Amino acid sequence: MKTIKFSISCKQVILILSVLFLAISLASCSKKTVFNTSSIIPAARGEVKVKEDKNNNYKIELQISYLAEPDRLNPPRKTYVVWMKSDDYNAINLGQIVGSSKLHVKFETVSSSKPKKIFITAEDDASVQYPSYMIVLETDNL
Repeated sequence: MKTIKFSISCKQVILILSVLFLAISLASCSKKTVFNTSSIIPAARGEVKVKEDKNNNYKIELQISYLAEPDRLNPPRKTYVVWMKSDDYNAINLGQIVGSSKLHVKFETVSSSKPKKIFITAEDDASVQYPSYMIVLETDNL
């Protein structure tokens, strides 16, 4: 019977470790998802970035453009609220969108639950516990 000897050089070990490091680095990058086109505010555009940090929390960043003032909607509302659906499928109020210019808005928050879906509703009160039917923007599953 013939024996095969494997000889791994230092260069090959470094190459293998580099490829593994690169794969791990790319896996930890943030995931970017765009919002679907809105039937309520067709001009509104936006994207969501979700990144897991070293503490297993999820940093959620939204960038939205061309978001009309909520009092211009039909029926008029007072504010926009960002919501998240997680593994347990309950909608969680992440907070109110506040900005000096509704044409370009940024929103950031951290969640201990992994988001499955992000959506924005128009509301009369920012502290509501359940989202209204007036979904302005939403993502597909993240």
